[in-house]
Amino acid sequence: MSQDAPRPGGSRTGGPRLGGPRLGGRRGRAHGTVAWAVAGAGPLTWRRRRAVGAAVPRRVAMLSVHTSPLHQPGTGDAGGMNVYIVELAKRLADLGIEVEIFTRATTGGLPPTVELTPGAEGVLVRHIDAGPYEGLAKEDLPTQLCAFTHGVMQAEASQRPGYYDIVHSHYWLSGHVGWLAAQRWGVPLVHTMHTMAKVKNAALAKGDTPEPAARVIGETQIVEAADRLIANTEEEADQLVHHYAAAREKVAVVHPGVNLDRFHPADGRVAARARLGLPPDAFVPLFAGRIQPLKAPDVLLRAVAIVLNEDPSLRERLVVPVVGGPSGSGLAKPERLHKLAAQLGVADVVRFQPPVEQDRLADWYRAATVLVMPSYSESFGLVALEAEACGTPVIAAAVGGLPIAVKDGVSGLLVPGHEPADYARALRHFIDGPRLADHLGTAAVDHAQAFGWEAVAAATAEVYARALHDHRRLAAHA
Repeated sequence: MSQDAPRPGGSRTGGPRLGGPRLGGRRGRAHGTVAWAVAGAGPLTWRRRRAVGAAVPRRVAMLSVHTSPLHQPGTGDAGGMNVYIVELAKRLADLGIEVEIFTRATTGGLPPTVELTPGAEGVLVRHIDAGPYEGLAKEDLPTQLCAFTHGVMQAEASQRPGYYDIVHSHYWLSGHVGWLAAQRWGVPLVHTMHTMAKVKNAALAKGDTPEPAARVIGETQIVEAADRLIANTEEEADQLVHHYAAAREKVAVVHPGVNLDRFHPADGRVAARARLGLPPDAFVPLFAGRIQPLKAPDVLLRAVAIVLNEDPSLRERLVVPVVGGPSGSGLAKPERLHKLAAQLGVADVVRFQPPVEQDRLADWYRAATVLVMPSYSESFGLVALEAEACGTPVIAAAVGGLPIAVKDGVSGLLVPGHEPADYARALRHFIDGPRLADHLGTAAVDHAQAFGWEAVAAATAEVYARALHDHRRLAAHA
């Protein structure tokens, strides 16, 4: 097989468009052109790029050490990053860029490779044996990075030279593996932080555990080693420069997206409530996500307690679903939130639901009056976009990327800080103004349309192309 030939089933059509240093944008952006010109040739399709010898990534080694793209979001360490990797990989494959995702095997008997979506070629998941299958906490994973790296190197060694064009690592653990792999294979390293230790430590929830110094050091090393860094927001780009001394020219901003084919209003709130067994006239503030101090589901429960104390009659029509499972530092005391609900006297209105697959999650969004995200830190906040795409407004903390995911006063309400009383006041806006949820929900759908994954993949592919172009140019002059 020639170096440029795709594997069976892989396509080589389409391509991204770029509009300056800030990448990503509205759904429907033309995928067949790029604004970056090569040798004055003007906008190029991916096919024309190859014809003029421009940098064209054919195959990406994507690294996700601590969480598998096959895991259910909302369980263990699986969350927004899982959704990000899955959706990005599928859309890159649509552009004709093959993706192989390396992840740690967490159960015995897993096949070495599996298609991400059966029947849809272009994205392969490779399971790497590194450490015990079960019972290994994320905090202990650095001890297994050597074994994981060995597995990645073995997989690449069985291929012809130059099999991968780009390494794209996600989260700092993967970054260390990517650092070595990229150097060994002579290809560029593109890294996405997703979260940063220094940022998380600056906004810790009460009782939460700080990120260790080893992670801070590791992230600093990755920032220095990477050819390109992808930030979810301009704020995150600034944090990379400020906290980690990243070179500004290495940082590209690509907003994450939402699967608009899965998350949409469908047949509306009443029908979704009927499917979920919720009263049609209930007031339903929803929490959806991993249950850990960082996500602050306790703030919602405390706000609900305040609302009920002010107006006990609301108890008859209030339902508070908490959809998700304990994760991260929340695993230390997985029963904490249940006990808090009892202590606050709201256990009768709170419904704890285990994590659900994405189509079922869309129904929870549709059924809710409002989604509540009081997080202390969010790299972006995909959950907010998903809810908005389903026609549900959001009450969110004004942190991280949430002010981008939520347009204050249009698709939802932003709350400064994490005082339960402030969230109680935000909830009262929806309780006292029954039409507010419908009004903001309509605008939320429009807002979410700007964040389709197709544009995210197109912008990411352009980051790859630029990294590959610069890497080859430097190698030619070395």
